[in-house]
Amino acid sequence: MEEINFIDIEGISVGHAEDMEGATGCSVVICKDGATAGVDVRGGAPGTRETDLLNPVNLVDKIHAVVLSGGSAFGLEASNGVMQYLEEQDIGFDVTVAKVPIVCSAVLFDLVIGNPKVRPDKSMGYKACLDSEKNNKDVQGNVGAGTGATVGKILGADHSMKGGLGSYSVKVGDLQVGALIAVNCLGDVVNPENGKIMAGVIDENLNFIDTENIMISQYREKKNLFSGNTTIGVVVTNAKLTKAQASKVASMAHNGYGRTMRPAHSMADGDTIFTMATGTVDADINVVGLLAARVVEKAVINAITHAESQYGLMAWKDLPHKA
Repeated sequence: MEEINFIDIEGISVGHAEDMEGATGCSVVICKDGATAGVDVRGGAPGTRETDLLNPVNLVDKIHAVVLSGGSAFGLEASNGVMQYLEEQDIGFDVTVAKVPIVCSAVLFDLVIGNPKVRPDKSMGYKACLDSEKNNKDVQGNVGAGTGATVGKILGADHSMKGGLGSYSVKVGDLQVGALIAVNCLGDVVNPENGKIMAGVIDENLNFIDTENIMISQYREKKNLFSGNTTIGVVVTNAKLTKAQASKVASMAHNGYGRTMRPAHSMADGDTIFTMATGTVDADINVVGLLAARVVEKAVINAITHAESQYGLMAWKDLPHKA
């Protein structure tokens, strides 16, 4: 098994755009030839677009892009810029009078970081597409949808840490599987190799305070935890999958969240994973699924290790003690 760059997976292009002052951004994964797609939404507070059409009983077989965006529900507007870009490229589902680009999207909540009035919009989505034309490196950390991402927010922003955007991809023979994940969870991110917290709730001495222990000790309190959560991502593969199989791969990929985030899939997170399959290689769905979980796991960790301290938030790389 060989590690490769996410941007090197055949049939896709990747772009990012952000507003650093506003502390928000978006990332786009484009498949101009169309990709068979699926989705699995596990969190209790999702913000998504065009997920119903991925149901195998529905008409459209292929999508042309997935957008990961900050800005909460406002950030869904970035998908309109992606649609404009694809329409200009004559890419989309042919309805005879026009070609309609099929663009799926998920958003995370980052409004408490930076300027809450600045959100990914149509213009930013279009800029991310333009970036996909020239993007020749696998950028991670405080970029795109990871710009305003944070983790460990059970005690508020003063005790949270910087999250970010991470990717990881592998090649086995001619099979490619990769993940692009924006990590913005309520809980802590843990190192799956030793179970130690890497990023999460910290005290004034930069020591970790376990989120799950805090929640358990306060089980009687029904707090409004919607203060800035949700981890979103996309798994891309060159395997041949049906829509149903693509959704199963997305489901298996969520194991990567479970291995690295505690808790994952809470009612205050909108945890979502899309699958895009470009369909050039025969592969066992079970192998694709288990590899999807692995690359998601690694992408989550990469998001944390590539994040930079910013907006008054500490990043993993600047901690005096690292897991």
